Amino acid sequence: MSTDEEIDIELDDKQLQLDLARVDKTGTALTTDQGIGVDDTDNTLRAGPRGPSLLEDFHLREKIMRFDHERIPERVVHARGSAAHGYFQPYDAALAQYTVAPFLTDPDTRTPVFVRFSTVQGSRGSTDTPRDVRGFATKFYTEQGNFDLVGNNMPVFFIQDGIKFPDLVHALKPEPHHEMPQAASAHDTFWDFVTLQPETMHHLIWLMSDRAIPRSYRTMQGFGVHTFRLVNAEGRSTFVKFHWTPVAGTHSLVWDEAQKISGKDPDFNRRDLWESIEGGVFPEYELGLQLIAESDEFAFDDIDLLDSTKIVPEERVPVTPVGRMVLDRNPDNFFAETEQVAFCIGNVVPGIDFTDDPLLHARLFSYLDTQLTRLGGPNFPQIPINRPVAPVRNHQQDGFHQDDIPLGQANYHPNSLGGGCPFVPGAGLTAPDQNTYVHFREQVDGHKGRKRSETFADHYSQATLFWNSMSAWEKEHIAAAYQFELGKVAPMHIRERMVEHLNQIDHTLAVTVAAGIGVAVREPGPPNHGRISPALSQTTMPGSTGVRGRKVAILVADGVDDIGVAALRERLLAEEALVDVLAPVDGAVTTASGGVLPVDKAMNTVASVLYDAVAVGGGDAAVDVLVADGVAVHFVAEAYKHAKPLIVLGVGDRLVQAARLPVYEVSDRTGDVPSKPIAAALDGVVFLAPDAAPDAAFFAEVTEAIIAHRHYDRPVAGIAA
Repeated sequence: MSTDEEIDIELDDKQLQLDLARVDKTGTALTTDQGIGVDDTDNTLRAGPRGPSLLEDFHLREKIMRFDHERIPERVVHARGSAAHGYFQPYDAALAQYTVAPFLTDPDTRTPVFVRFSTVQGSRGSTDTPRDVRGFATKFYTEQGNFDLVGNNMPVFFIQDGIKFPDLVHALKPEPHHEMPQAASAHDTFWDFVTLQPETMHHLIWLMSDRAIPRSYRTMQGFGVHTFRLVNAEGRSTFVKFHWTPVAGTHSLVWDEAQKISGKDPDFNRRDLWESIEGGVFPEYELGLQLIAESDEFAFDDIDLLDSTKIVPEERVPVTPVGRMVLDRNPDNFFAETEQVAFCIGNVVPGIDFTDDPLLHARLFSYLDTQLTRLGGPNFPQIPINRPVAPVRNHQQDGFHQDDIPLGQANYHPNSLGGGCPFVPGAGLTAPDQNTYVHFREQVDGHKGRKRSETFADHYSQATLFWNSMSAWEKEHIAAAYQFELGKVAPMHIRERMVEHLNQIDHTLAVTVAAGIGVAVREPGPPNHGRISPALSQTTMPGSTGVRGRKVAILVADGVDDIGVAALRERLLAEEALVDVLAPVDGAVTTASGGVLPVDKAMNTVASVLYDAVAVGGGDAAVDVLVADGVAVHFVAEAYKHAKPLIVLGVGDRLVQAARLPVYEVSDRTGDVPSKPIAAALDGVVFLAPDAAPDAAFFAEVTEAIIAHRHYDRPVAGIAA
């Protein structure tokens, strides 16, 4: 027998051995791990279609439990995160009529917080800037115990019932046969799943928008997603939705930029958060609440408050500002704090309670169950970052990593050997006080069954609302995102299914996307309802911090006009912008006046995508060097293509011309007929004429351009960058 034949036999034997472990699921029926047939895996067992989820649902518990324990020790989702310490302080006592929670009602109380921002899809080693949902989780260390507001940067979620969460994440994560792609939704299994689950359509259009690629955690909104309850001292309940709004404004990257940043600096958002806090530019957020009276639960014909795929538009229920959060200290140790922090949505304090949202109820089980595996057992609340500032006294005992040394003989209730302690302080209470939790007394009545309420059935109208509310550039980006993602999907029938869904949202959107992915569009779907909600567009959230915290690059070379550069840099630093002077080489450059100008970085070690604005220094000799440097030419072209502010000092205009940017030529700016047909071509480009001194008007224009963040009216399609 030849050697090759021996190898073939050995390989065949190994394959036969592996065959014993292989399971072909084709043509089979779904069962539990015990082999019990399943009648429904899309709906949790609940008491009535809108009633609470039932603990006896063994299929829900097994499915979620198995999902929670799939990976150790990394989080299954939200594995890559970044965090910071800070404080929250309410503005006034206005919420006292709604809740007994002092951290929301006492303006003299500063509650310590720990906030973790994260991506959802990727592993700990993935990049910061994929197209993805972002986590925004806040742990309030209140005097009454820990309250964890565990939300996202989008106000809705993909699914209505938590029993579908394992299916969603399995479809979203790298495909199991080859473990690709990492931190990306642009693949077959994700789009196969969402096109078979119409309830995902509203969140999906958020994911295709620029909300999925935030500029920074400092400029990212956060939402509690679910409808919760506030409960006052009389036991009266008010429905509430939580909103975090960044004071610096809500801003995003563009997709080309996000992809390039993943290569240039995969820690882009993490680094920005860390460096901002270290530099004293503390991220600040305003907490706002949508408050809905219990009597108005059914006042919205097209919205069920228990449906996490829906928003309540701000035009219908305004967001009331109630307090501010400031993040002012970085963690001392990433593992001990950021990695070991355990957020549990079930951590609530007196005055805050739950609703019967079926996604929320599954999360109430899942988070605690997950921490038991990740953090080595039931004593994870004793890890320093998780410990409440409120005293902990109970009869919990032993287990892995028990750090306390309980004293006494009695570890049970009731007892007499320990003096009855710890005693139950709330016995007989029918409403919460600020120190004792009493569950809201909700009337529950319904037949057990796996049935979803008919009020959850509308899957398209709010996706249409979101689309209608976008500006022209936001719509352009959404359509391009659908084209990019679906272009990565191989099976044509999945692309076709998605276009059919888009046709239910808006026919123009469907036609635009279909044209880019080789799919025909049928006749128009239902007419667009025409409603808008302006608060959904990022254009309505510019922020109020000016250029503070914005990162600006100034390109220079030997022979630079130091007066203009020095004046610009000084002014930007005075307004608390972050300024880097960049040159073809590191170290320093010689100025036109013979001085020395220190350089922060060499241009080839960074890129325009890492900055919010780019400035070009003047000086004939310096500009000669920059024009001959392809890195410098690309730097300004790329910044312009990504709609960023561009500040041009003196003869630095020649670098703009070398980059072939469609801005007015010098003669155009002196009254001649424009050489470019687009009247908005100068939007966001600020020029300082040669030999002109920077004055108040120039700096005002610079500030205005940077505050705007992006200038999307430019003609950029022909720019190769």
